[in-house]
Amino acid sequence: MSNLEKLIAELCPDGVEYKALGEIASISRGGNFQKKDFCDIGVPCIHYGQIYTRYDLFADKTITRITEECARKQKFAKTNDIVMAVTSENIEDVCKCIAWLGNEDVAVSGHSAIISHNQDPKYLVYYFHSQMFFAQKRKLAHGTKVIEITPDTLKNIKLPVPPLEVQREIVHILDSFTLLTAELTAELTAELTARKKQYEFYRDKLLTPNRNIKTVKLGDVCTFVRGPFGGALKKEIFKTEGYAVYEQQHAIYRNLDFRYYIDKNKFSELKRFAVYPGDMIISCSGTIGKTFVIPENAPEGVINQALLKLTPNEELNVFYLQYFFENTISKILNGVARGGAIKNVPSVSELKLIELPLPSLDVQKKLVSVLDNFESICTDLNIGLPAEIEARQKQYEYYRDLLLTFAEKGSTVLTDRQTDRQTDRQTDRQTDRQTELSIIKLIQYVFGYAYLTLDKISENCDYQRKPVTKQKREAGKYPYYGASGIVDYVSDYIFDGDYLLVSEDGANLLARSTPIAFSISGRNWVNNHAHVLKFDTYELRRYVEIYLNSIDLSKFISGGAQPKLNQENLNKIMIPVPGEEKVKHIVDILDRFDTLCSDLSNGLPAEIEARQKQYEYYRDKLLSFRELPK
Repeated sequence: MSNLEKLIAELCPDGVEYKALGEIASISRGGNFQKKDFCDIGVPCIHYGQIYTRYDLFADKTITRITEECARKQKFAKTNDIVMAVTSENIEDVCKCIAWLGNEDVAVSGHSAIISHNQDPKYLVYYFHSQMFFAQKRKLAHGTKVIEITPDTLKNIKLPVPPLEVQREIVHILDSFTLLTAELTAELTAELTARKKQYEFYRDKLLTPNRNIKTVKLGDVCTFVRGPFGGALKKEIFKTEGYAVYEQQHAIYRNLDFRYYIDKNKFSELKRFAVYPGDMIISCSGTIGKTFVIPENAPEGVINQALLKLTPNEELNVFYLQYFFENTISKILNGVARGGAIKNVPSVSELKLIELPLPSLDVQKKLVSVLDNFESICTDLNIGLPAEIEARQKQYEYYRDLLLTFAEKGSTVLTDRQTDRQTDRQTDRQTDRQTELSIIKLIQYVFGYAYLTLDKISENCDYQRKPVTKQKREAGKYPYYGASGIVDYVSDYIFDGDYLLVSEDGANLLARSTPIAFSISGRNWVNNHAHVLKFDTYELRRYVEIYLNSIDLSKFISGGAQPKLNQENLNKIMIPVPGEEKVKHIVDILDRFDTLCSDLSNGLPAEIEARQKQYEYYRDKLLSFRELPK
């Protein structure tokens, strides 16, 4: 049983009395202000336009004040009084109110009423924003251009008046819910904005040319046709049926609604301007750069002078072209558009020189698939999150009205339901790390690999390192690592697990006589001469270890007499990382090869030594002769 239920059961078990507002409060209209009454000192004044929907918003203390002498002539609201607007241009804003909870009196203008009462002020304000009150005030309001409810008619408003303890508990619940709803609405709105930005970021990331992908000129992979000029499409040739005329609105709104048609004879003359499924039309006058791919079910037709038609060749996926066009090329077009009030794109010959990256058709299709999914998600979010915000507001209003509704006979069972903020915040939320991993996986899925820096695929644990001088080390069983391997064994450890160490300083960074990256496992101690990196999987750690030991890192190393690979430069090293399965496959092959090499390294010296002994044996045998008897 909630605290509210307990209070209701204890203080009003048989129901709550409904009273007229005039029984619990005195209501008076505010005073009339004139220009001569205003000055820069005096007491605060609330006038028309400063009544808000929430009790905790007050008149700005920097606004015009009236002198104390003039103030004495006006009507005042005191602490706990309610100030309510009684005139407005619409019914919703009439009777909006605040509870005046200031430490000083406030003068109130004649557009408002002052309600002096003996109840909890916030409870009354919440009731005055409920549907029960709205239904009553609608019947009392009068006027056309200006809607008014007089203070005298307000006295007849009926409302439930539970004991003060119950009122305060309701206020406590609604205060919490009001704050929660406001925060949640802000969070959902921010979430919608963030998701849109996330989509745009993913789209831009995926459409950024990857290394080793060729670029081509648009003119090499597309044919261009600009809509007919010179009156070829005059209004007098338009019909109500026939071949459709594609206009700018089709590129902007991506629909198949047509205003104009032309007959068959005219179509034959304009056939070079005809569009077919798979063509892409582009708006190139006024609103520039909007695109529409002609679908399979589209009617035959021709473009007008405000459109450009692009037909891609067999190397180019038209939907990949569309994404790239709207992301990159449309910006170029808008930047170089010419004209006054109505801008136009440059000549077709200039457009043909624009370059775009051209991965394989398979990669293009994957890009389109990924971006289509993201666009669909964003569309759902555009529909879903505002609906969620609206639902939250309705939920708040439902609970507010429920809490303020009491049976005149019999108790009302209410549940103090609170939204679990922590759960809501965690639902459908991604951490920065998860977002980065999503981007990486997308790029790996589309291109087969992604160039990444170490801070994107590992956790740097350098902050945990702790150097200990040789004199202060206590001998023990735990390895103590430096830049090139084990330096000593100590009695304690600071790391426990699997890590990759990368030399931070020392001549070996350039000499490379021993590996500069090496894996460690178990409990150990690392000083400040080696970077400590933690990876999610063995395969990724091993892959990075092999890669770092195989490339030239001299451009990342600073210092003269004492070479150094600092953390900033370490994070600049670009590593081509394929997908998870590919990494496993590569590491498995290299580990096997490493084992084979190790076996050979161990086996061959033994074999060589044996062969050497064999040679020495035969050498000695061949050089051994029986001595002639003396």
